[in-house]
Amino acid sequence: MSTIKPKRLQPGDTVSVIAPASPPNQENLDRGIEFLRELGLKVKVGKNVTRTFGYLAGTDNERLEDLQKMFFDPIVKAIFFACGGYGTGRIASQIDYQMIKSNPKIIWGYSDITFLHTSIRQETDLVTFHGPMLASDIGKADTHPLSKEGYKQLFEPTNLTYTEEISPLETLVEGVASGPLVGGNLSLLVSTLGTPYEIDTKGKLLLIEDIGEEPRAVDRMLNQLYIAGKLETVSGILIGDFCDCTPKKGLSLSLDEVINHYVKLANKPALKGFLIGHCNPHFSVPLGVPAIINTFEKKLKVESGII
Repeated sequence: MSTIKPKRLQPGDTVSVIAPASPPNQENLDRGIEFLRELGLKVKVGKNVTRTFGYLAGTDNERLEDLQKMFFDPIVKAIFFACGGYGTGRIASQIDYQMIKSNPKIIWGYSDITFLHTSIRQETDLVTFHGPMLASDIGKADTHPLSKEGYKQLFEPTNLTYTEEISPLETLVEGVASGPLVGGNLSLLVSTLGTPYEIDTKGKLLLIEDIGEEPRAVDRMLNQLYIAGKLETVSGILIGDFCDCTPKKGLSLSLDEVINHYVKLANKPALKGFLIGHCNPHFSVPLGVPAIINTFEKKLKVESGII
């Protein structure tokens, strides 16, 4: 397949907001929607966004309905996810991927949305965007300007560059590597294994991040990726933010010891310290587009995700 890039946004375009995972904080969501309006966009909210079904924002059918309806709607030019949480993997097998391929548009989110990033990209080759979400990030009072600035890449094709001017970067394995940028939340990437949407890492630059996982859990997940052959086939590795991933009690390896162990086993160029993930600020990147990391210059370059 050849990569499909969605069309750029124009002021006055209509975009949608849905919740395919957990219920969003409504006050934060309202502020996030107002941010979209400040960008000059009209906003169409999915009818099931305010629903709750345990830790889910409605039943599987309700969440699936909002997703597919927004793809099918020709007025909607982009789909922004309210928040992550749990549940996107439950609807992946029911999605009409051919319909999505026939109606490509911007998809924006992260965390639990990683499952959708992976399944949609691999089934349709549509570029998607890993970026801060409306309720869980943009709608908070302390949101960093850099997190909001990332949305500008949706209006004008922009090649992104990440250097140490944004955050300190640490070289784990030296080298230069290139390939399509893929990945996201480590827990969700591991959950794709053994499914029809198993993450394809061959020749790819793999981004990983997570939240609330102790080093032993990160160890277990990285070990599973390693045994499954997913680390040895990458071209390079980007370590994003691992928020609150510290030992809670008892003896433990440090998070750095765990990550360094598996990166060294993979023995591919690797940089650590990217503010990509559950962090503030959160640097937004398109997934599925060509990218390159250079550990000698401590730099990441990512091709624009839109046309």
